Amino acid sequence: MGQVTVTVNGRAYQIACEDGKERHVEQLAAYVEARVSELAQDIGQVGEARLLLLASLIAADELAEARAAIKDGASTADGLKRMARIEDAAARAIDVMAQRIDAVAARLEGH
Repeated sequence: MGQVTVTVNGRAYQIACEDGKERHVEQLAAYVEARVSELAQDIGQVGEARLLLLASLIAADELAEARAAIKDGASTADGLKRMARIEDAAARAIDVMAQRIDAVAARLEGH
């Protein structure tokens, strides 16, 4: 099992992943970091859990838009395969974000 350390909102997180998927996880984390940074600039530091939740909602909205665009243009098998890959990647990204949100919530509840 692979493992990477990613940083989001100034905090380092150890993420386990399938062997060979480390770079992909790092790219997903960079995407989340970019969204969190934008949100922090726009609305300020409103708490890590809230920033991660808002970033997740933005990612989910982008996924919904991508699904709609692909659905509109997915008349070929190639389009359907592309949509499946995007959905899989988005699901993995959302799972990682959900795990981080759960961990943050658990830490906050413990204090």
